[in-house]
Formats: sequence, C-alpha cells, structure tokens
Amino acid sequence: MNILFVGDIIGSPGRRILAERLSGLISEERIHLVIGNAENAAGGRGVTPQVAEELFAQGLDVLTSGNHIWDKKEIFDYLDQQPRLLRPANYPGSSPGRGVLTVRARNGVEAAVINLQGRAHMLPIDCPFRKADEILQALEPAVKVRVVDFHAEITSEKVALGWYLDGRVSAVCGTHTHVPTADTRILPGGTALQTDVGMTGPADSIIGVEKDIVLRRFLTYLPVRMDPAKGRVELHSVIIEVDDSTGRARAIRRRMLEQD
Repeated sequence: MNILFVGDIIGSPGRRILAERLSGLISEERIHLVIGNAENAAGGRGVTPQVAEELFAQGLDVLTSGNHIWDKKEIFDYLDQQPRLLRPANYPGSSPGRGVLTVRARNGVEAAVINLQGRAHMLPIDCPFRKADEILQALEPAVKVRVVDFHAEITSEKVALGWYLDGRVSAVCGTHTHVPTADTRILPGGTALQTDVGMTGPADSIIGVEKDIVLRRFLTYLPVRMDPAKGRVELHSVIIEVDDSTGRARAIRRRMLEQD
C-alpha cells in the first residue's frame, strides 16, 4: 500500500494548497492512506473542530498533532468525539483524546497510526520509547502496517526512536521543526525514517511565520504574535510504499509541491 504523510500544516496557507493539490496527488501517486500533522492548522497555532473537519473533507484520513494541540480550548471535547484526530499518546491518560488509531485504508488494509511526542527541550511527559512499546504490545498482531508521527525537537531523539522501533513499525515520520531533512531512508529492519518531513505552509518565512515577526523576537526577546506568512506556499510530504503482508517499508521518498 502507498501512504502519504503530510508535514506540519500551517494555517490557511497550508490548508489552501491541500485543497488545491491533495486530490490530484492522491490520484497520481495511487495513495491508500493520507496522514497529516494538523497542530498548527488553525491560524498557525492549534487546531479547531471546524479546521479538522475541513481537512478531513479535503481527503486526509488521520490527523496527528503535538504540543500545540491544546492551544484552542474548543478542541478538548472534540478530541474525545473524533478518533481520527490524535494527540500524542504519551500525555497522561486523563488527557482528552487518544494517541493511536487503527483505520481501514482505501485498499481495505488495516493500518495503525501512532502519535508520540519527544521530551528533549519539551514537556517532561511520559517516555515515548516505553509508550511505543506499550502501544505495539496492545495492537492486534494482524495489523502489520504501523506509522508513527514522532513530534520532537531534536534530531537525535527522532533518529533514536527510529532505530528503537526498526522492524516493529513501517515508518517513523518526524514533525515539529518544520524544516525537511535529507535523511530519508529505510533502516535494516524495514522501517522507513525521515527525521523531519517539513511543513505545508508559507515558504518565504521562518518556519511558517512572517520573517519580520520572528526577527523582532530574536532581536528584542519581546512577546510577539506568530502569524503565518503570506506568499509562496509549499506542500512537503513523504510517500511510503509498504508491504501489506509484512508491514515492512519497500520505499520512501520526499515529495514537494509548490503554489504561488
């Protein structure tokens, strides 16, 4: 099966390019399952129920998130109502929502999507490595296709989780830092890995935000409103080909689309 993983969706620019290009990409690449990180999809910070439903209508099957999932308070109840929007599984169990979902892809194959968050330079939540062990142990053995969104700050933690899960999941796709990395590969055990998929949003920006705003923050350290930038937009993603019977990745490649 072919899986499309879309990098961090940034505000209305990211949603706009998905509305215009996603259906064509799904058809062209014969995609069976679409996953996208939506934690910045509403105004560049957080996600609302309305925005999540808009993304589902555009063709995304599962939405993952990260530390900004809690930024819009109206999302709390929605997380319990909509299983296709995930929050990191290693937040406390009492948190709204869930961090893993088994979904039937368009080719009829069941796939598990797991959302985890790193701890280095981030909140001291539960260990993502041990939480991954717990989730994998609880999954039905028949569900061979397993994709992890690891929302983490530093490359070493992301690469470490990839090696830790090698042979036990189909892919580990890194999110959060918004800059695509060039380490796209398949590990010896059959797990596809990219440290960061990149972002789907304004290209002429600083990780999606207006350049002047971020420069002002670095120069003054005063609080600023992190508004998404305008202008040219890029859609960054990876396409993963997985053997349905074994869950091993056969191929992974980066795919980028542009919009003026």
